[in-house]
Amino acid sequence: MTTLRCLINSALLISGLLVIAALPPDRWLSPVQASSSTPSAQPDAGTLSPEEKMRRRFPQPARARDLIGLPVLDDYDNTLGYVQRVVRSRDGKIQLIVRYGGWFGWIGWWQRPVAVPIEAVAMLGPHVAAIDMPPERFRTAPTWQPSPDTVEIAPDEPIRVAITRR
Repeated sequence: MTTLRCLINSALLISGLLVIAALPPDRWLSPVQASSSTPSAQPDAGTLSPEEKMRRRFPQPARARDLIGLPVLDDYDNTLGYVQRVVRSRDGKIQLIVRYGGWFGWIGWWQRPVAVPIEAVAMLGPHVAAIDMPPERFRTAPTWQPSPDTVEIAPDEPIRVAITRR
Protein backbone atom coordinates (compact mmCIF):
# COMPACT_ATOMS: atom_id res chain seq x y z
CA MET A 1 0.00 0.00 0.00
CA THR A 2 2.82 2.42 0.84
CA THR A 3 4.58 1.62 -2.46
CA LEU A 4 1.43 2.54 -4.36
CA ARG A 5 1.13 5.78 -2.38
CA CYS A 6 4.77 6.65 -3.14
CA LEU A 7 4.22 6.00 -6.85
CA ILE A 8 1.14 8.24 -6.90
CA ASN A 9 2.92 11.05 -5.06
CA SER A 10 5.90 10.78 -7.43
CA ALA A 11 3.60 10.90 -10.46
CA LEU A 12 1.85 14.00 -9.07
CA LEU A 13 5.19 15.69 -8.39
CA ILE A 14 6.50 14.94 -11.87
CA SER A 15 3.29 16.12 -13.54
CA GLY A 16 3.46 19.35 -11.53
CA LEU A 17 7.04 19.93 -12.61
CA LEU A 18 6.09 19.31 -16.23
CA VAL A 19 3.33 21.91 -15.99
CA ILE A 20 5.76 24.45 -14.52
CA ALA A 21 8.34 23.67 -17.20
CA ALA A 22 5.72 24.34 -19.90
CA LEU A 23 5.15 27.87 -18.56
CA PRO A 24 7.16 30.79 -19.97
CA PRO A 25 10.08 31.81 -17.71
CA ASP A 26 8.43 35.07 -16.60
CA ARG A 27 5.62 33.02 -15.02
CA TRP A 28 8.16 31.02 -12.95
CA LEU A 29 9.08 34.04 -10.88
CA SER A 30 7.26 34.86 -7.70
CA PRO A 31 5.53 38.27 -7.52
CA VAL A 32 8.39 39.57 -5.32
CA GLN A 33 11.06 38.48 -7.79
CA ALA A 34 9.10 39.79 -10.75
CA SER A 35 8.61 43.20 -9.13
CA SER A 36 12.26 43.45 -8.03
CA SER A 37 13.47 42.80 -11.56
CA THR A 38 11.69 45.91 -12.89
CA PRO A 39 11.56 48.45 -10.06
CA SER A 40 10.73 51.38 -12.34
CA ALA A 41 7.60 49.61 -13.66
CA GLN A 42 5.98 49.52 -10.20
CA PRO A 43 4.93 53.01 -9.00
CA ASP A 44 4.84 53.74 -5.31
CA ALA A 45 1.52 52.80 -3.66
CA GLY A 46 1.19 56.36 -2.33
CA THR A 47 1.24 57.85 -5.82
CA LEU A 48 -1.47 55.64 -7.30
CA SER A 49 -4.89 57.11 -7.99
CA PRO A 50 -7.92 55.46 -6.33
CA GLU A 51 -8.89 53.98 -9.69
CA GLU A 52 -5.44 52.41 -10.15
CA LYS A 53 -5.56 50.98 -6.63
CA MET A 54 -8.95 49.44 -7.38
CA ARG A 55 -7.65 47.84 -10.60
CA ARG A 56 -4.88 46.19 -8.56
CA ARG A 57 -7.52 44.66 -6.27
CA PHE A 58 -8.98 42.52 -9.07
CA PRO A 59 -12.43 44.12 -9.49
CA GLN A 60 -15.14 41.55 -10.05
CA PRO A 61 -18.63 41.97 -11.50
CA ALA A 62 -21.46 42.22 -8.99
CA ARG A 63 -25.06 43.35 -9.15
CA ALA A 64 -25.94 46.50 -7.26
CA ARG A 65 -28.61 44.66 -5.25
CA ASP A 66 -26.00 42.23 -3.94
CA LEU A 67 -24.30 45.10 -2.10
CA ILE A 68 -27.40 46.62 -0.52
CA GLY A 69 -27.72 45.67 3.13
CA LEU A 70 -24.12 44.49 3.52
CA PRO A 71 -22.16 45.74 6.54
CA VAL A 72 -19.20 48.05 5.94
CA LEU A 73 -16.24 47.10 8.15
CA ASP A 74 -13.14 49.02 9.21
CA ASP A 75 -9.65 47.50 9.60
CA TYR A 76 -10.59 46.01 12.98
CA ASP A 77 -13.82 44.41 11.70
CA ASN A 78 -15.98 46.98 13.47
CA THR A 79 -19.20 47.72 11.62
CA LEU A 80 -19.27 51.32 10.45
CA GLY A 81 -22.67 51.09 8.82
CA TYR A 82 -24.71 49.30 6.19
CA VAL A 83 -24.97 49.91 2.44
CA GLN A 84 -28.31 51.61 1.84
CA ARG A 85 -28.11 52.21 -1.93
CA VAL A 86 -25.72 52.37 -4.86
CA VAL A 87 -25.65 55.54 -6.97
CA ARG A 88 -23.79 56.92 -9.98
CA SER A 89 -22.80 60.55 -10.17
CA ARG A 90 -23.03 62.63 -13.32
CA ASP A 91 -19.33 62.06 -14.07
CA GLY A 92 -19.82 58.26 -13.92
CA LYS A 93 -18.34 57.64 -10.47
CA ILE A 94 -20.09 54.93 -8.45
CA GLN A 95 -20.75 55.56 -4.76
CA LEU A 96 -22.13 53.39 -2.00
CA ILE A 97 -24.50 55.26 0.29
CA VAL A 98 -23.77 53.95 3.78
CA ARG A 99 -25.90 54.64 6.83
CA TYR A 100 -23.12 55.66 9.20
CA GLY A 101 -23.35 56.04 12.97
CA GLY A 102 -25.07 54.46 15.92
CA TRP A 103 -23.95 51.54 18.05
CA PHE A 104 -22.66 48.59 16.01
CA GLY A 105 -23.44 50.57 12.86
CA TRP A 106 -27.21 50.28 13.11
CA ILE A 107 -28.62 51.17 16.57
CA GLY A 108 -29.20 54.88 17.06
CA TRP A 109 -31.20 57.81 15.88
CA TRP A 110 -28.12 59.80 14.80
CA GLN A 111 -27.38 57.75 11.71
CA ARG A 112 -26.77 59.66 8.53
CA PRO A 113 -26.08 58.65 4.94
CA VAL A 114 -22.48 59.03 3.78
CA ALA A 115 -21.25 58.60 0.20
CA VAL A 116 -18.34 56.17 -0.09
CA PRO A 117 -16.51 55.91 -3.44
CA ILE A 118 -16.48 52.38 -4.86
CA GLU A 119 -12.69 52.71 -5.25
CA ALA A 120 -12.29 53.01 -1.46
CA VAL A 121 -13.95 49.67 -0.65
CA ALA A 122 -13.54 46.00 -1.49
CA MET A 123 -15.55 42.85 -0.93
CA LEU A 124 -14.35 40.85 2.07
CA GLY A 125 -16.43 37.70 1.89
CA PRO A 126 -20.03 38.63 2.77
CA HIS A 127 -18.92 42.10 3.93
CA VAL A 128 -17.66 45.34 2.44
CA ALA A 129 -14.27 46.45 3.76
CA ALA A 130 -13.53 50.18 3.87
CA ILE A 131 -9.92 49.91 2.73
CA ASP A 132 -9.02 53.45 1.71
CA MET A 133 -11.55 55.27 3.88
CA PRO A 134 -10.72 55.17 7.61
CA PRO A 135 -13.42 55.74 10.28
CA GLU A 136 -12.24 59.34 10.72
CA ARG A 137 -13.25 60.10 7.14
CA PHE A 138 -16.69 58.60 7.78
CA ARG A 139 -17.08 60.92 10.77
CA THR A 140 -16.02 64.02 8.84
CA ALA A 141 -17.73 63.15 5.55
CA PRO A 142 -20.68 65.34 4.61
CA THR A 143 -24.17 63.94 4.89
CA TRP A 144 -25.24 62.67 1.49
CA GLN A 145 -28.35 64.23 -0.02
CA PRO A 146 -30.12 62.98 -3.15
CA SER A 147 -29.63 65.39 -6.02
CA PRO A 148 -30.29 65.56 -9.77
CA ASP A 149 -26.55 64.89 -10.27
CA THR A 150 -26.83 61.35 -8.90
CA VAL A 151 -28.86 58.47 -10.27
CA GLU A 152 -29.64 55.31 -8.34
CA ILE A 153 -28.23 52.26 -10.07
CA ALA A 154 -30.78 49.62 -11.10
CA PRO A 155 -30.70 46.53 -8.84
CA ASP A 156 -29.73 44.15 -11.67
CA GLU A 157 -27.14 46.45 -13.24
CA PRO A 158 -23.65 44.95 -13.06
CA ILE A 159 -20.89 47.02 -11.50
CA ARG A 160 -17.29 46.17 -10.67
CA VAL A 161 -16.19 45.81 -7.05
CA ALA A 162 -12.67 45.07 -5.82
CA ILE A 163 -12.00 42.02 -3.67
CA THR A 164 -9.67 41.68 -0.71
CA ARG A 165 -8.68 39.30 2.04
CA ARG A 166 -7.09 39.55 5.45
